[in-house]
Amino acid sequence: MSAVEQPQQVDHQAKTESGASPASLMFLPPRTKLAILGAILLTMFLASLDQTVVGTALPRIITELNGASLYVWVVSAYLLTSTVTVPIYGKFSDVFGRKVMLMIGVSLFLLGSWLSGASQNMTELVVFRAIQGLGAGALFPIVIATIADLYSPRERGRFQGLFGAVFGLSFIVGPFIGGWITDHVSWHWVFYVNVPFGIASLAVLATVLPGIGRRRASARDLDYLGIVLFTAGVVPFMLGLTNKGNVSSTGQLASWTDPNVMGLIAVGLAILVVFLFVETRAKEPIVPLDLFRGRDYSVSMAAVFVFGIAMFAAVLFMPRFYQTVRGISATASGYYIWPLLVGLMGGSIGTGLLISRLGRYKWLMTGGAVVMVIGGFSLTHLTAGISDWELWGMMLILGLGVGPSMAGYTVVVQNLVPMDRLGVATSTLTFLRQIGASVGLAAAGTVFSSQFASRLPTNLAEQGVPQTLIPQLVKLSGVLQNVGNGRSLLEHILPAPLQVLIPKVVAGANDALALAIGDLFWITVMAGLLGLACTLTLRDLPLRTARELRAQAAGIAEGERVPQAAVSET
Repeated sequence: MSAVEQPQQVDHQAKTESGASPASLMFLPPRTKLAILGAILLTMFLASLDQTVVGTALPRIITELNGASLYVWVVSAYLLTSTVTVPIYGKFSDVFGRKVMLMIGVSLFLLGSWLSGASQNMTELVVFRAIQGLGAGALFPIVIATIADLYSPRERGRFQGLFGAVFGLSFIVGPFIGGWITDHVSWHWVFYVNVPFGIASLAVLATVLPGIGRRRASARDLDYLGIVLFTAGVVPFMLGLTNKGNVSSTGQLASWTDPNVMGLIAVGLAILVVFLFVETRAKEPIVPLDLFRGRDYSVSMAAVFVFGIAMFAAVLFMPRFYQTVRGISATASGYYIWPLLVGLMGGSIGTGLLISRLGRYKWLMTGGAVVMVIGGFSLTHLTAGISDWELWGMMLILGLGVGPSMAGYTVVVQNLVPMDRLGVATSTLTFLRQIGASVGLAAAGTVFSSQFASRLPTNLAEQGVPQTLIPQLVKLSGVLQNVGNGRSLLEHILPAPLQVLIPKVVAGANDALALAIGDLFWITVMAGLLGLACTLTLRDLPLRTARELRAQAAGIAEGERVPQAAVSET
């Protein structure tokens, strides 16, 4: 049952302090709420934009710093620290208040940005990117929780839809900004550019954002053992997934049985089992397991995880299709997936608006899941010769299906929990979405690599490559799937009489690559079907209004039981 349906009994220690409470913030003047909304969306935009901007600049960075061996760690260090800290920030924001934790997160992000820009070698850059990630871990969950503090579930959909819009916008403008700064100024300014915008955001937050949701809790009650065990479990688990997704210099992926993959994942999972046991006994757990006793909450979290698996493969592998098969530049390839991003933004904003207007969500999100499955299935038919317009239509359908899951489930989960646990519920949702994305990318990399190697012999033969040469070329499958298809290597190893076959080898490799990318969208289809099943089991509960939440909060502050009938009557 939802939190509003169940009688709530809250300890006096969990009372909100004098000052602004989450329920009272819903009655701030509209102009003040819009100023707060603008500041927190700017902080979220900075975090999401940073990932796409840095990706464009990385080739130049590793060239100047001579750090190809640490290339993947520039991304992995940021991803690791930002993922691990998400639930910790969410819990702390419930206890110490959104404002202080959000400002700490933004400050750490800006410090990491400035230091990253000042890096003189790759080791420094990796360390400073980890610091940047420590701050970024606060931004997404606390921003979403703050939106929930400002607006009731009934109003919240149209504003939570902006989350998907900001995410999509960052993917559109990020490659352009990163490429322009790298080419015309310096790669250092890819990081420095965050600083003035972040300072402006901090100034607005300090001025207009009240202290939100602070509770009287003793520092000694915090779940320090849980924080240590959670970090100790998530770090090796994420490292194992990262090692699985990283491509070696030959273009090959590590095996799942590699100790650096499955060994680390197993160690991480074992520690996380101990963490779950500790959480059942913690006074202030960072992941409250009692929330999972509610069917709708558990189902929603499972859906967020599987949709996370489904949604990121297209964002990362479609640019690879354009760069390798179509020969488009890295910067331009980001723009060729515009229908996917437009669909994602449209689906997110449109679903949010409809949820707010109708006050219901189940069938909107069910429709979104069906569209996602249709879009993923259409992309399983990807070929090297497909027209741009046909491919754009497929990506648009997929984006329209992905968008509702980004806005909808945030509203659902926040509608199910008491106001004093919004932060931890939102951070758990964000964490599971990121873990799902990591699992999905590792699985997609495995499917792509294996399918490319298995399809390559057939496609080379169809292009007229002699059968005697095909086994030798299959051994180079890791190189043939890279941008340029290993032309320089082929020119070096093939005898002069056979070099006339290079165009046919490249054509066969591109055919195999397109089909292999199509194969990985079966992951999207299967994960989408699981998400659809989860969505169908949800109950379409009414979304609470601001007045209902205020009545509930008033009862909680008195330590009373607030039955649904009393809340509805108010």
